[in-house]
Amino acid sequence: MVKVLIALLLFASCAGASPIQLPAHPRLLFNGDGVGKLKDRINRFDWAGKYWRGVKQSCDAALDKKAELPARGGQWTELYVCSKHGVELKTGKKLGNWEWEHTCPVDGEIFHGDPKSPSKDYDACSISTIHNNFARSVLDMGIAYQVTHDARYSAKAREILLAYAEKYLTYPLHDIHGTAKPGGGRVTSSTVDEAKWLIHICQGADLIWDTLSKDDQAAITDKLLTPAAKEVILPHITGVGAAECWESSAVGLVGFLTGDQNLIHEAIYSPDNGDLAQLDKGVTADGMWIESGWRHHFDALSGLWSLAEAANNSRLDIYNAALKNMLDAPLRFVSPTLSLPAFDDSASIDMRSGEPIYELAYARYRLERYLTPINRDRANDYALWFGLNPLPDSPRRIQSRANYPESGIGILTSDQGEKATWLCLKYGPHGGGHGHNDKNQLVLYSRGQVLMPDPGTHAYGSPLHTSWDKTTLAHSTLIVDEQSQAPAQGRCLAFGAAGGVDYAMTEAGPIYPGVRFVRTAALLSENLIVIVDQVCAGQEHQFDIACHLAGKWSRLPEGEPWTPPGANGYRHIARAVFRSGASGMTGVALLESGGESALTLAGGEPTQFITGTGIGASTEDRVPIALLRRRAKEAAFVWAVALDGKPVQLETLAARDADGKTLLAAAATAVTVRSGDKRWALLVNPAGQPVQASLPEGTWTSSELFAVRAP
Repeated sequence: MVKVLIALLLFASCAGASPIQLPAHPRLLFNGDGVGKLKDRINRFDWAGKYWRGVKQSCDAALDKKAELPARGGQWTELYVCSKHGVELKTGKKLGNWEWEHTCPVDGEIFHGDPKSPSKDYDACSISTIHNNFARSVLDMGIAYQVTHDARYSAKAREILLAYAEKYLTYPLHDIHGTAKPGGGRVTSSTVDEAKWLIHICQGADLIWDTLSKDDQAAITDKLLTPAAKEVILPHITGVGAAECWESSAVGLVGFLTGDQNLIHEAIYSPDNGDLAQLDKGVTADGMWIESGWRHHFDALSGLWSLAEAANNSRLDIYNAALKNMLDAPLRFVSPTLSLPAFDDSASIDMRSGEPIYELAYARYRLERYLTPINRDRANDYALWFGLNPLPDSPRRIQSRANYPESGIGILTSDQGEKATWLCLKYGPHGGGHGHNDKNQLVLYSRGQVLMPDPGTHAYGSPLHTSWDKTTLAHSTLIVDEQSQAPAQGRCLAFGAAGGVDYAMTEAGPIYPGVRFVRTAALLSENLIVIVDQVCAGQEHQFDIACHLAGKWSRLPEGEPWTPPGANGYRHIARAVFRSGASGMTGVALLESGGESALTLAGGEPTQFITGTGIGASTEDRVPIALLRRRAKEAAFVWAVALDGKPVQLETLAARDADGKTLLAAAATAVTVRSGDKRWALLVNPAGQPVQASLPEGTWTSSELFAVRAP
């Protein structure tokens, strides 16, 4: 923070007197040296040559096609979904000028766009894609020109740029609701999408700028670039967020391209919205972006780097410690499969297929850890543009047991290999508008696959986003009275290892009035996890512990059909079966890989055991769900997940205080666990008071929050 304040003070004192000295074009995506390295990469390395030939072929195919721009601006593509199945539509047969059929991939139903209804203007969603394709074409044509010096490529980029210069101000400003107000765009329906489009336009224009006449440059600047930056985007940069990272970068690139010093200074140094402020205020101590979910973390990174690179080409270094911390964060939290969980409004991110931005990260920082997510086929833009060769061999190291209180994530691991067991307990900040109501939820990976998934998100325009994704029931955690948790921030009470057992104990925070929920997860072995969920309330409630398992149900105990309530989340449960008074019961989920995982409920308090299926990728994709249900003022749910499908014996024992008085299980509980010839005794004691429990081998006394005996 101090460094940023110093930078801002220096800017305030000397910006007007000391304009930034801009080098010759190109200076955004590449400078002259970068172009030379790009050519050398293409000529020397097979992987670069192969990818370059694909880019060039795409450019060649477009050379003889007239740049016919859409007649209107586009719509938010998050609305391009089937309202029945919640999945993205596919653009089908063309029906007329800028009209198509739109098909649901689940059942083949055909939809037609309605321009009078913004939420059903599917044609405009397809038009957004066309606008983005034109912007990308400008960039690719610019790269092709720099590599080959073939004037056909610069001429095609010029044609598209001048076409937009004539059209841009004729496109009405509109947001996703069709309203002309800040927050909307002209070629798109939002400022952030306008910024993403504009960044490619600027990067491509920069690569051919010196081939344009002064009149062409003036037309593109005055009728396209400046209005987009100053009239559409800049008025809506209102704070810190991934969207604002894109918007500030787009404004800055217009400044670097056209030489507008005010736009450059605003984009980098604005104390409220500039990229330095974004990095200072938007990155936690753990390196995670403040908006929840890995989607927004990488979205913010993707928005930031383009301005950082343009600044770097003008000898301004904003590749600072916060940006490096953002690059480090995913490597701290990644699972043994190199996957990041689908937390909040994010899908799971599989880094086994490579996370291209680490090509740029390695090129700028030369740190070995950034090699981990780089796909060795290197078939991506970042590798072509910035990749170093050869890449040294580097082992893929996964973070072992670790707790990150700033981000509210605790990780327990059994090993370093890809088949290792990896359990993640999420208890931290809500995450703003992108957060889900899921405090103390569990995500579990083992044997190279996810075994307890997080639902992540469907498209924002999908009805499933609100009726399933954001509900508490969609996550493996506590639901009270069939209502979702309130936004809250939890805390970690204890974390570490005891008796050879890794554990985490977290409190969910004020998720329901008068309710305290403490979850303790213990990784006993690579095959066995025991969970103790302690819930205490001032009055009677219905408590549901939801457990989501991958695969499909197999060998379930007998039960009776159950009709779920109509509340959000619950109404999506299908094939539900109810078992009253169940204890010591096991449900087995058969995995796609052929293995099994078994969920076992401890004996003791009567518990209703409900099984069914919840929502996966669509309403037709089903994921096993179990509900452990009790009605009480307080309860301790003790359950286990056996990853080898083997039976587990769980028994709860009363815990007593120092005077011998039996404590409520929600305050302290002891558990004995048997699996095969192995046995453990666990004591879960969130208050840290002196307690004792009677084991077969004698009385056990402890004041630890979590203690283990393995006779």
